[in-house]
Amino acid sequence: MIELEALVRRYGEREALSDVSLSLATGQTLVVFGPNGAGKTTLLRVLSTLLRPHSGRVTVLDRQLPQDAWAVRGRVGLLGHEPLLYRELSARENLRFHARLHDLDSARVEELLAAVALTERADEPLKSLSRGMVQRAAIARATLHDPELLLLDEPYANLDPTAIDLVAPLIGAESGRTRVLSSHDPASGLAQADVVLGLRAGRAVLVKAAGEVEHQEIAGLYR
Repeated sequence: MIELEALVRRYGEREALSDVSLSLATGQTLVVFGPNGAGKTTLLRVLSTLLRPHSGRVTVLDRQLPQDAWAVRGRVGLLGHEPLLYRELSARENLRFHARLHDLDSARVEELLAAVALTERADEPLKSLSRGMVQRAAIARATLHDPELLLLDEPYANLDPTAIDLVAPLIGAESGRTRVLSSHDPASGLAQADVVLGLRAGRAVLVKAAGEVEHQEIAGLYR
């Protein structure tokens, strides 16, 4: 599903990702740990085709990036720090807009609104909704087109335990999708992971199967 070999991505002279290599099989979950500025969001943006790698080899869904980015975009769902939604529009209007991009009908929109328990508030502008509701709308948007690969940047931010259980069929392990997610929570992150990547200043200082990782190794990334 994902193969990285010596991936490098720069911002000016600074290397946001430096010599990152790993492999993730179909159906597995990669959890990425690291302090703020470590490169977690940059990695997700490279995998989503929003950023081009400067060097190294990046394979996503059996396609090479960036040259085959066109063939990958419609098969990936990205949930970032920003919800990628129009705050002046309602949740229903936002999802209908994205549905048109993927040639989906309104029935799929209503299915996702129900899945994230937003049907009753679906016609209110997003700017009037709570952060948790906006996050649920963003999760609906990211999964609307039934992507094969989910890229999730702190996906449970602003969600209470009930909401986390609500969205689990869409973005949790039970979704059956291959996932890459960033986390600052060792216990929750390791519980979901098949493979763990630890980043510090853009470098992969930890790449292991989740069962081989100790909690203190995760804690050490933040010291």
